[in-house]
Amino acid sequence: MKDEQAALLRNIGIAAHIDAGKTTLTERILYYTGRTHRMGEVHEGTTIMDYMGEERERGITIMAAATQVQWTYRELLHTINIIDTPGHVDFTVEVERSLRVCDGLIALLSAVEGVEPQSETVWRQADRYHIPRLVFVNKMDLPGADFDDVIQQVRKRFAARTLVLQVPIGQEEFFEGVIDLVTKKAMIWEGEDWHEIPIPEELEAEVAEARQHMLETLAEFDELLFSKVFETPEEITVSMIRKSIRNATLSRHIVPVLCGSAYRKKAVQPLLDAICAYMPSPADVGATKGTVPATGEEIIRPLQAKAPFAALVFKIVHDEQHHKIAFFRVYSGTARRGQAVLNPRNQNRERLNNIYQLHGGKHNAVPEVSAGDIGALGGVKDIATGDTLCDADHPILLEAIPFPEPVIAMVVEARQSRDLDKLKEALRYLEDEDPSFKAGEDPETGQMLIHGMGELHLEVMSHRLRDEYKVDVNMGRPQVTYKEQFSKKVSFIHEYTREVGDPLYAQLEFELGPADAEFLESQEFQTGRQRVQFEEAVPEGSIKPDYLPAVRHGFESMWHVGPLAGLEMHSFKVRVTGGKMSSESSVLAFELCAREAFRAAGAQCSPILVEPIMWIEVSCPDEYTGGIMSDLNRRRGIPLGLDVKLTHTIIKAHVPLAELFGYANQVRNLSSGRALASITFSHYAPASEAVVKEILELRSI
Repeated sequence: MKDEQAALLRNIGIAAHIDAGKTTLTERILYYTGRTHRMGEVHEGTTIMDYMGEERERGITIMAAATQVQWTYRELLHTINIIDTPGHVDFTVEVERSLRVCDGLIALLSAVEGVEPQSETVWRQADRYHIPRLVFVNKMDLPGADFDDVIQQVRKRFAARTLVLQVPIGQEEFFEGVIDLVTKKAMIWEGEDWHEIPIPEELEAEVAEARQHMLETLAEFDELLFSKVFETPEEITVSMIRKSIRNATLSRHIVPVLCGSAYRKKAVQPLLDAICAYMPSPADVGATKGTVPATGEEIIRPLQAKAPFAALVFKIVHDEQHHKIAFFRVYSGTARRGQAVLNPRNQNRERLNNIYQLHGGKHNAVPEVSAGDIGALGGVKDIATGDTLCDADHPILLEAIPFPEPVIAMVVEARQSRDLDKLKEALRYLEDEDPSFKAGEDPETGQMLIHGMGELHLEVMSHRLRDEYKVDVNMGRPQVTYKEQFSKKVSFIHEYTREVGDPLYAQLEFELGPADAEFLESQEFQTGRQRVQFEEAVPEGSIKPDYLPAVRHGFESMWHVGPLAGLEMHSFKVRVTGGKMSSESSVLAFELCAREAFRAAGAQCSPILVEPIMWIEVSCPDEYTGGIMSDLNRRRGIPLGLDVKLTHTIIKAHVPLAELFGYANQVRNLSSGRALASITFSHYAPASEAVVKEILELRSI
């Protein structure tokens, strides 16, 4: 992939709510681009992208998978790297790390369900990375499909300026194809084949109105088009419209909207054209920013194959022999087989012995991967998700990938004592692959605990232990990850002295208490990069500047052991206002002083326990609404409103996670299998007195 070819490359993510049809759409793309010769089907377990046994068994995507295809658009061969991401909220970390390396996103929505909770989560993630989007409204052939209603939902719930590029020909069982508003061509599909037809007479007025609205919307962002739309519309050309759409999409002023039915093989080819026409290339994104590891100084690397090498590792997997494979995107320079590179995180050198192109669960060896492209590395050692790989003579640190904290835990134990070491090794592999999955021994009980994003997440991990790593395990009951939080601020002076061994002395004056609302809403906290709000207001001469990083590290190291029950802290703020030094002061003295100071002052900050609160949306037929709402009230739920649709009602509520174990099965029982629940993490809130009493009693045993 040379510099001039970067303009013909697209790095695209496909993301949506569970069961919107992402994997089916990707399988159709693989077929129509000639990447496969048989269409994989989710319900048959024959997909290329859902290659794990657990995925094929459940019919859902668990691990983000990538592939590369070619598509000819306007006589130019384009290369498209496609990342198919999971739709279930328990695997949202897969979406997060995929979006970090994507240039554009296909937001897939169901024409029946419209905008669903995970769709909103993905949209917010894409906002964080400033990624241009294209909406594809899928399942236009199903009963209840309503293209216009979905567009209104996108405008309302995403606050997005939509630009409709197609008018559907029929809906539900009568959906046949689409009319392209740019070219004014009508296309219908019969099986896998399509052909053009004259615009149906009954749709001519609708098409004319929709096209005029499209042009007027574009005219708001294009001066040339503005003058022609209202003065000389006959001079407007197709290429002029396409250029205007592309510019407005890349600047994120508008979101193009297309529609089709991936399962029925209808309107997939126009989507591929739209990806090439309107989605950004690495050349559009341009240079990337990073920092010099030693100084933190910001530097810029150009998108050039001959520039110093810089790449970001966004995913780790293990092959059948449990060898580590690292997925990476090259932002500058070229990754060549045999090349030695630096990992700034640990200052290790890595040799790029094996370089692959991605295709679902398969890897095809290639000699190099150039700037803008995505590939995989085999035979790597100490490389983790979020690591930068770079030229050792020109070190750079790229922005890492933030990951959410797990909110649920389970005890796991090997059924056979001889498998204990095997279990620990398998858990290390799974931690490598999934940064939202944690494993470790409970210091109170000595039991092995695994932590994840939800029941399904941990269930899938237990099945992987059994199927991939051949370890039979027993799983305990799900446990909520409770945290501690301060409810008031105190001012404190703490003096630390040590007379045994080398004498040490330090004194700190500080304020300790709850974090500010602004900090809790910041990206650093929301993405898990920062737990402690640390501020300095130290008079000159009271503490050496060299000691302040140690003070900060001392306080930050205490977040995992709160003063009330020894649980992790949700957050806290410390503001150092002064201190004293002596000839016996040192970096170590001030770090130890900060640790002791946290323990002493924390008990006076009125610590409380907080529990994870989940955002829940239940989609159910009207006749079951009352029963489901009553059940949510019983679970300490706080109602947040109803959305009444034509065929169903959506119930929204906040509910403590502790009350939702097994809820997916319960909601099906309450609705004779006709209701679906979506549960996502919302926030932490003070736990009830009964919960606090129970936890404190358990911790004291």
